[in-house]
Amino acid sequence: MTGPGDPDAAPLDPTATIRSRRFLVLLVLAAGVGLIVSLASWCFLELIHQIQVGVFDDLPDDLGYHHGAPLWWYLPVLGVAGVLAALAIVRLPGHGGHIPAYGLNAGGGTLPIDLPGVLLAAFATVGLGLVLGPEAPLIALGSGLGLLATRLGRRDVPPQVAMVVAASGSFAALSLIFDSPLIAAVILIEATGIGGAKLPVVLLPGLLAAGIGSLVSIGMGSFTGLSTSAYALGAVDVPAYARPELSDLAWTIPLAAAAAVFTFAVLRLARMALPVVARHRLLITPAAGLAVAGLAILFAETTDKGAEQVLFSGQSALPSLVADASTWSVGALALVLAFKGLAWSISLAGFRGGPTFPALFLGAAGGILASQLPGLAMTPAIAVGMGAAVVSVLRLPLSATLLAIVLTSQAGPGAWPLIILGVIVAYLVTIWLSPKPAPAPVAPREEPARPPAGAAVLR
Repeated sequence: MTGPGDPDAAPLDPTATIRSRRFLVLLVLAAGVGLIVSLASWCFLELIHQIQVGVFDDLPDDLGYHHGAPLWWYLPVLGVAGVLAALAIVRLPGHGGHIPAYGLNAGGGTLPIDLPGVLLAAFATVGLGLVLGPEAPLIALGSGLGLLATRLGRRDVPPQVAMVVAASGSFAALSLIFDSPLIAAVILIEATGIGGAKLPVVLLPGLLAAGIGSLVSIGMGSFTGLSTSAYALGAVDVPAYARPELSDLAWTIPLAAAAAVFTFAVLRLARMALPVVARHRLLITPAAGLAVAGLAILFAETTDKGAEQVLFSGQSALPSLVADASTWSVGALALVLAFKGLAWSISLAGFRGGPTFPALFLGAAGGILASQLPGLAMTPAIAVGMGAAVVSVLRLPLSATLLAIVLTSQAGPGAWPLIILGVIVAYLVTIWLSPKPAPAPVAPREEPARPPAGAAVLR
């Protein structure tokens, strides 16, 4: 296999490569890495779930709060989360992983030595209730373990083989959280920009590893009795929708544009705060945790909904948000958009994790709010809102479209054309709002000013 960017290398012949004995060995290696990474990823996700249950349910109950954690409980918990995340970012190699305000780092740039810092930052951020998801740490975990496996197996592994194995690890890890090898494959392929002759060489080992990841998820759930619904993203229960109506089509464009503007504002605010946070990390990150807790408490005090609607990444709350849409007032929906949007922005700037799931949750909330408009059905409103929000933060049109379609698949194909239109509109609005890629934050002595070599960062 020839290396990318090597002008003297012969053009890659994918058919010859796939027929070679070395490729069969690579498939076996990818399968082994997929199994190891899948088990590690399942443990990672289950541990995050148990941390959340232990901190927010079991511990308050043991202390006598039998009706749930009191609102003040979130202040010390998220303050501790800020301290732990800051220590992981400042003191450990790898700076806790990539900066979530700049999207997803899917280029396989995580080294094995970076994993302790990435995991500590993820447990502090995702496990203790900040508004970021586990998909970015999972990609880093898969990539780091894949590279570690190649180094332990052979010292003289070619860089191209190490890249494929690291990518296979990310495929396997991501397939668990999205509960789908297909979604994992599309996101990683679109994020890294793999195409042309290299695509089948990377795709076949990656799909194999992702399939093993799904098998491990299903098997571990059956073997242990622990449900993957606690962390895996499943379809939401939206009303059946047979075909688009003209009024739905008319509302799709302004709804998608509004979702793009909202998401852009959240990301812009986070990126503006990055230099300040980086210069005073040990002080500002705990304060950021307290600010997120304060937003959650204020939301709970001003609505009839719980603080958990503002906290956490949103993947576990998304199904109930949609299923109980009729119980949400217009005011509560507007407030959850405002408070969770601000909490998301603070988390993007101060912590480590993935931006995808908060975008899905807020897109769905915005869709439910928009469905109050005359002539706009709830199903296309939710579907368009989710697709538009995801493409605005990730800038991956195909991935955003696939996610919105899969999540609303129970309603039928009627909303699919509207999802595609909404994703295109939101993508174009996002590009128009930010004509030039934003520069990486200046963070001397703490975070690299530029992504590591070979990494593909979504901006």
